[in-house]
This record gives sequence, structure tokens and C-alpha cells, in this order.
Amino acid sequence: MNVIEAIECRRSVRAFKPEPVPREVISKIVEAANWSPSWADTQPWEVFVAGGDVLGRIRERFLARYKDGVPPANDLPRPGGWPEGPKRRMLDFVNARCSALGVVPGDEAERETSMKRNYEFFDAPVVVYLCLHRDLSPWSYFDMGLYAQSLMLAAMEYSVGSVVAVNLTAYPDIIREELGVPQEYSVLIGVALGYEDPDDMANTVRSIRRPVEDAVTISGL
Repeated sequence: MNVIEAIECRRSVRAFKPEPVPREVISKIVEAANWSPSWADTQPWEVFVAGGDVLGRIRERFLARYKDGVPPANDLPRPGGWPEGPKRRMLDFVNARCSALGVVPGDEAERETSMKRNYEFFDAPVVVYLCLHRDLSPWSYFDMGLYAQSLMLAAMEYSVGSVVAVNLTAYPDIIREELGVPQEYSVLIGVALGYEDPDDMANTVRSIRRPVEDAVTISGL
């Protein structure tokens, strides 16, 4: 698979097979991602990989809090709103997902099922947590995004699916306790990794790409 194919074929997997990803494959994926570019070569990422019994404990504790109605407490505050363009595209995706799953948009039971799947980590066998020192500026968030993209594209080489999800870091204190993340690091985001379950309807939905001309302005060429 070449780079263009990987970029175009990568998708957010929301249902994984129970099959574990071998440690040597995970090692190759993070080794490749470690070559990501960063501001002045600062390489600000601190990466914590959870799998097996450790991830099982994190998952169980997340689910327990979710069922108890404990609100998320992400280290990085969630958006308070969206401009019209991004909001419209988000709603278009929600409607496409509901259509594929055969449910009515806004259906409360479906919303609950979908949210619970987030806290089950989509049954992924591995979650990679990306952390950043609290003294670094928001400019380093860009570097973290580059690392996340490199990680997911590298995973494609080994037929490993991925999804970035904010609810994977909903309760960062649990992650710190289970993985030994120092307090001076923010737990920014989680990337779930595993082998895609092609039979699950959640994986049949593809997002609609906005036209390139709508997003890109080229001058002088």
C-alpha cells in the first residue's frame, strides 16, 4: 500500500474483532510514528500503550463511571460549539450513520447505545494514549496531531484499523493510575487500534468528503 492509498483508505473503525494485535506489530507501528515531524524537533509526545488486562481494567472503570452518570473530565476541554460549516458536516455524518444502521436520527436508545460503545472502546484490544507536558503551548497540539496521523497510517501497513475518540480519555485520572502517567502530563487523546470487524454495521459508514475546491485556495500556480 502506498502513502496515497493509505490516506484515502484509512477510516474510523467503530467495531473491532477480539483478536489481539501482536506486541511486535504495535512496536513497529509506534516506531514508525516516532519519525513524525515536530516544531524544532521537540518531539513533545509521551505515549502510553494499554492492552490486555491493563486495558481491561481501564475499560471496566470507564464503564462503571459512565453507568453511574459521572460526567467526562477530559484534560483538554471539549469544544463548546461549532461554526456553521463544521456543524453541518457533523450532522450530515450523523444522519448517514443513522441511515446505515437503520435508526432514526435523535433516537435516544440509539444515542445511548452509541455512547456506551465509546466507553467500551469499541472492543479494541489496544489503546494508545497521547500525552503532552502541561508547560508546552497549544502549538505542540499540532505536533500531536501529526503523530496521531503517522500512527494510524503506519497501522494501515499491518492491516490494523484505528479510531481517534475523545471519550477514550474521558476520565484521565483512571488512565494515570493504571498507566503511571505523571501529573505534569495532560492526557490529550486516545487512538484505539485493532483488526476491523467487517460484519458490524457500524463499519459500513464512510464520511462524506467536502469538495477540495471548498477547502483549498491555490494562488500563483
